[in-house]
Amino acid sequence: MPKPIAPANIRRKQRTALIMLVVAGTLNYLDRSTLSIANPLIRQELGLSIADMGLLLSAFLWAYAFAQLPGGALVDRVGPHRLLGAGLALWSIAQAAAGFVTSFWQFSIARVFLGLGEAPMFSSAVRVVRDWYNVRDRGLATGTWNCTSSLGPAIAPPILTALMIGFGWRWMFVVMGIAGLAVAAVWFLLYRDPAEEHFTEDERRYLTDGEETRTYNQVRLSEWLGLFRFRTTWGLVLGFFGVVYINWLYLAWLPGYLELQRHMSIPKTGLIAAIPFAFGVAGSIGGGWIADFLMRRGFSPVNSRKIPVIAGLLGMVGFTVVAAESSSDFVAVAAISGALMFGASASGMSWALSSVAAPAHCTASLGAIQNFGGYLGGALAPTITGFIVQATGSFVPALLAAAAIGLVSALAYLVVIRAEPITNAELDAVAGPRAVRT
Repeated sequence: MPKPIAPANIRRKQRTALIMLVVAGTLNYLDRSTLSIANPLIRQELGLSIADMGLLLSAFLWAYAFAQLPGGALVDRVGPHRLLGAGLALWSIAQAAAGFVTSFWQFSIARVFLGLGEAPMFSSAVRVVRDWYNVRDRGLATGTWNCTSSLGPAIAPPILTALMIGFGWRWMFVVMGIAGLAVAAVWFLLYRDPAEEHFTEDERRYLTDGEETRTYNQVRLSEWLGLFRFRTTWGLVLGFFGVVYINWLYLAWLPGYLELQRHMSIPKTGLIAAIPFAFGVAGSIGGGWIADFLMRRGFSPVNSRKIPVIAGLLGMVGFTVVAAESSSDFVAVAAISGALMFGASASGMSWALSSVAAPAHCTASLGAIQNFGGYLGGALAPTITGFIVQATGSFVPALLAAAAIGLVSALAYLVVIRAEPITNAELDAVAGPRAVRT
């Protein structure tokens, strides 16, 4: 099947959108990392306990997880142009406000609003790629914006530490908030949803070739509820739970693992902990390239994404087991690097899968429902890991438990998600008369 060629105007809009998504996504993960980087100084100045800090960290995760459900539907209703721009502004104001807090509860409120503001980020990104890329070109584009989930944590320690040392932890939060407001302004100015554009026949043919006829109607409540009637939706929820669970185990506990389990010094930990996330960048982009390659080789849109997701999860599981069982620090760090490389591929292609598994106007809704399941795992991973380590004195059982969860999730992708996408007709059949399009 020949690869469609994007017209010049579409290519310009694709480049602009993808660059902006990478900038916003990287900022997203930098802002998530500020509390972890400033942890000791914040606890000392505000008189917080380690338990208080754990609650602060989880305040973001729970708010982010539960905001996914309405957030994705809102992206499909009002479009990424307005909603991602508003989300960027909200989370940046919350980030800057954290620089002025004087108590645990004020900080908790700031973290909740950070989670609420960040909630539309990735559902908006998957909708942007669905809107502006042909189905055979979306894998690499998705892998590119999704690599920010590894790029951000990799560059956060040096950037945020430099800001904190130079200006103090409070101004670190304020500076990051101001940077976010600038990005929000640029997004509002440069990006446009397809509904705001007028396409030539060549442009329309490129965007729709190989897929069901596309509409830009707003998703309706009955359609959103109807998505839960399909096994594919539940397969995405169950599968992404494991992907995000293992990723957040490493994101939250990798420095602690290196210090407590591998007995590395704090300066060495700061350097070593960044290495695995750099491999995640390569994994995310590589997984996207593989998905597009499989599409060109004749695999269906769903299967061309399912295969890299399942392979990524199995690789993540295998390397996590190696990290748990190895007595060598070098082998353990190399295995964690492999786990995060495969994990980033699985994460990116999970988003790519959600972009082809349902009608175009439900893309962000389905992606956000998937992300809700994932971040239930993300919110539980730091807590469960902490309890296991406290009870056993070792990270080994926690890593093996994560690997078991990853295996179950791989099985969910394989068995529960069907080979063909949900069609408009199928969604109309379960959504009822209110879903009739005019």
